[in-house]
Order: sequence, then structure tokens, then C-alpha cells
Amino acid sequence: MDAFVTEQDGPAGGAWPVRPLLLAGIGAAAALAIQQLLGQGSAPPVDRVAVAIGIGTAAIGFGFVAEKVRLGWAIAFTIVIGLAAGLIVYWQGTPGGSPDFWNWRLTSLFLAIAIAAPIFQTARDEGRWHFPYADLHGHAWTNVVLWFAGWIFVGVVFAMAWLLAALFNLVRIDFLEKLLQKDWVIALLIGAAFGGAVGLMRERDRIVRLLQRVVTAVLGVLAPVLGIGLILFLLLLPFTGLSALWEATRSTTPILLSCVVGALILANAVIGNGIDDEARNPVLRYGAMMLALAMLPLAAIAAIATGLRINQYGFTPDRLWALTFVILATAYGLAYLVSLARGRTDWAPFARSANIVLGFAVAAVALFLATPLLSFNALSTADQVARLTSGRVSVDNFDWKALGFDFGVPGQAALKRLARSADPAIAARAKEIMAAPDRYQADQLAQAAKAQAGIADRLRILPKPVPVPPALLTQLPEWQACGMTPKTRCTLLYSPGATEAWVIQAECFEAPPQAATTAGMVIAPNCQVTRLVLDKGVWAATNRGSPTEMPADLRTKLAKGFTNGEVEVRTVPRRQVFVGGVPVGEPFE
Repeated sequence: MDAFVTEQDGPAGGAWPVRPLLLAGIGAAAALAIQQLLGQGSAPPVDRVAVAIGIGTAAIGFGFVAEKVRLGWAIAFTIVIGLAAGLIVYWQGTPGGSPDFWNWRLTSLFLAIAIAAPIFQTARDEGRWHFPYADLHGHAWTNVVLWFAGWIFVGVVFAMAWLLAALFNLVRIDFLEKLLQKDWVIALLIGAAFGGAVGLMRERDRIVRLLQRVVTAVLGVLAPVLGIGLILFLLLLPFTGLSALWEATRSTTPILLSCVVGALILANAVIGNGIDDEARNPVLRYGAMMLALAMLPLAAIAAIATGLRINQYGFTPDRLWALTFVILATAYGLAYLVSLARGRTDWAPFARSANIVLGFAVAAVALFLATPLLSFNALSTADQVARLTSGRVSVDNFDWKALGFDFGVPGQAALKRLARSADPAIAARAKEIMAAPDRYQADQLAQAAKAQAGIADRLRILPKPVPVPPALLTQLPEWQACGMTPKTRCTLLYSPGATEAWVIQAECFEAPPQAATTAGMVIAPNCQVTRLVLDKGVWAATNRGSPTEMPADLRTKLAKGFTNGEVEVRTVPRRQVFVGGVPVGEPFE
């Protein structure tokens, strides 16, 4: 008989028939509370976000760890993790104030909780601070299976609900469809379905454990495939060189770390919970050994890749997170290599012991990184500003957008300091980024500044070169005039004191013509003339023509005339239909 099940097919603590209804109710109440806290249209304040995350963490945690045995322990555990999650989120401040929290830091928080859950479950079963590997590993895998199975059940519930709504619609009864369009109803369904699914599966723990064994058995089959692939990759590296890795992609580190994680998962699927649970097939066993052998070299290459990027471009929050993951991957790779060296073909017991130690370490590190005690934003800001002010990075090559929008409060504070810099170029760019409300506007401002700075170099003034009023000059880099592309040359028709000007982009005559629909006709790309008019001291574009069809020989004549500077504005009489003194349609002559 499995140590975790009873004759009634219940969990270790015995059958608990009320569990499915209890967890469904808790799930529904928690989901409704979260929806009410967060689903009010505008961005909620951080205190409501913190309360919502705390409620969700506690509710989900209780569903996974609650048993009749030592129920008080489970309640205390869920209160602790709920409070920890909520307080850490509140500690971080507003979402916009700490961008890295709302991706990797939040991931670290939930990783720490996910590791803490099987540790607590094992201690609860033992009734003391004792962690048999079979129990610890079994709880961890079972929780993963329950998580995914619960969400699959949620999907099935929604599919059934919409099917019933469609069925009632056939007889013109749409109350169910209208209900399913309400946020609070959706929240209730999600919470009740997920909680009820976890409760039902917990009452059939034997089936869940069987499903977990099926999953690990299937994953174990993949171990030799990945193991052979990773070993071949490492054997080829001396011939291809590491430089090929940097040239192929900028995602070298994520790819290598993903391989380490895959190797770790598949190796553990093979070695199982204990000696009795290990795979007996020699192909699978040697496949797991190859995976264990490959982990450290892969982590080392990832470390080199990350180090090169940091040396070349400096610290950013993402690179510091990558460095953290590389360190953890290296720790696992070293531990598994030592396990192989100590046990050789009988290496699994050493690896299982290492898993316990490393699991505690990863949980502690993840919890620490989830807090603002160590700010990757502040470290990155200090490093990047030092590179700028020391001259290692020029003002034009410096990543101003990252400083303004990716580094959180430390980056914004650094921008304010740089805006007071004695270097006028640094101060101007800092003020420019501070004036932009978002990354897109920052791009637009930077592009406009670059276009404005180079406008004189790409401008031809006809009928003769004259000074251009500053107010007119600032309008020329716009898309409807000379354009914002630095290489796009243009011609300006302007005379001193005039209140009108015309702009033509050179591309109209230099780019290859596009064939038109009419035989013998072509369309010149960007062949539009923009008229700018001075009104109350401001130059503004009043109209811009559209590309027109023309014979190919006329297109050639235009190009020649443009090159020779034969450009002028003429008053042309026209014939057009008028109705009641109002022109109708296009001129026909």
C-alpha cells in the first residue's frame, strides 16, 4: 500500500469529503475579492494590489497544503505566505516604480512559495522538522500536476458554460450569456472551478500520484534524447568555437539556461523519489548521467556569455537577473558533477541529497531577491551612469530610454541629476527623456532631435541659398516636409520675407519609379509637394499632394529638371465645373 493513501483512496491524512466544497467556496470568495479589488477600470493603488495578491496566495496555498491532519499548521502556513506576499508587494511600491519587480521579482516570490509548499507538506506529514526525500520530491511533483490539472478543469468548466449559453440562445433565452459577460461571474467561476478541482483531486490522491508517475515516466524517456544532444553540442564546440554562439543569436544565455533547466527536470524524472523509484532501463539511466555531466559546462558557457555582455554594455536589471540564474545553474551543475564523481553509476542518492540542500538555498535566495533589499535597478543605474560620465559610452550611444523607463525610481532620480550636468550634451538628452511620457514618445523625440540636428546638411534652398527662419527650419524635419530620415535630402522653395514655402523630397526623382495601372505610365515614389504657410509666427503644412501617374519620358524630364534646380512656382489658370458659384470635382484642364 502506498504510504500516502488509505484504503478509501484518500490522502495521507484520511478522506475529507467536505474538502472539494470547502476549497470551491474559498476559491470563489478569494477570486471575487480579487476581482473587486483590481477590476474597477483604472489602475488600482499598490495597497489594493498587495491585498489582492495576499488573498490569492493564501487561498491557493491552503488548497494545496490543507489536510485534516494538523489542519492548524496548514492555516498558519497559508496566513504566513499570504502576509509575506502581500507585504512584499506593498514594500515594492507602485508597479511603475519598480519595473523589475513585476516580472522577475514577482516570479522569485512565487518560486520561493512553490518550494516552501512541499517542504511544509513533508514536515506536516512527519510532524517534525524532518524531510525524507521520497516525500519531499513526491509532494513537489504532485503539486505541479495539480496546478496544471486544476487550470485544465477551469478551461473545461468555461467551455461547458458557453456551450450551455449557446444552447439556451437557440430558444432566445440569453440570461446565461449575459451572466458570462460579467467580470464578477467570471471570477466566481474561475475560483470555484479551480478550488473544486484541487479538492476533488486531493480526495483521489492515489490517482494524482499515479498521474504524477506517468508524467515523470514520459519525461524520463526524453532524458537520453536531450542527453545525447547536449553532449554532442559540447563535443562540437572545440571545432566551432564559442564565437559562433555569440554571432548566431543574442539569446545565448537564455537558451543555455533553458537547456540546464530541461536537463535538471529530465534527470530527476529518471532518478525518481528513491532507489525503488529509479528507472531500471540502462538507456534512461545513462541518459540521465549525460544530462548531469552536461549541466556544468552549459552553465559555464552561459556565464561567459553573460560576462561578455556585462563587460561590453554594463549592468542592466535583466543582465543581473541572468547572472543570478547563471549562478544557480552553476551550483546545480557543480552539485550533479560531484554526485557523478562520488557515485559514478550509483550517483542518484548523492544527487537527491544535493536537491534537498539546493532546494532550501534556492527558496531562501528567491525570497531575498523578491524583496527590495537588493535593488538591481540601483546597481544598474550606478553602473550605467558611471560609464556615461567616465566617457566609456558616448552620449549618442548611451541607452537613455533604459535609464528613464526600465530602471525604476533610481533611473529617474539619475536622470534628474544628469539634467543638471555641466556637460550640455548630457543635460540636454536627460531633459529630453524626462519630457517624454513613455518609451514611444522618447523614440519620437530622439528621432526628431537627430533629424533636426542634420537638417542643414540635407537641405537645398531655391531659387538661391538664403538664411531660413528658425521657426520654418524646425518644421522641415517633420514627415510631411523633408521627413525624419537623416539620409533623405530635400529641396525648399523659399525667398526671404515670404509667408509661403514649398518642400520636395529628392526621393521623388531619385528612387526608381513604380509601374502604374495604365500602360506607359509610372508613379514616382514620394513625389508630393508640401506647402507651408506662416500664420501668427508659426509655419504649418496646409496641404500635401498625392503621387500622380505620368508618362515615363515626363518622369525622366522631371528628374533632370530637379537635378538642375529648375524648380519654380507658377500661377496656372484652370477649367473646372462650378455649381452655384462653388467648384465641384477636380479641374479637368
